[in-house]
Amino acid sequence: MAVFDTTRTSYGKPAVPGRMSFGFPGMLGALAAWNDARVTRKALSKLSDRELEDIGLTRSDIDRIG
Repeated sequence: MAVFDTTRTSYGKPAVPGRMSFGFPGMLGALAAWNDARVTRKALSKLSDRELEDIGLTRSDIDRIG
């Protein structure tokens, strides 16, 4: 089995400014994830109970998405 490690060590860089640079892109990513979950919940809500059963979901599962 092959392993690919993508972590990087930041030598000589202060910890706080490095984390602050992820603030705005992190917020954009969270906003995009929230919107994707919202669109998915909306689409699933339009399906009938039979269609949801076909894909292995129930109405109560829809609320847990996101």
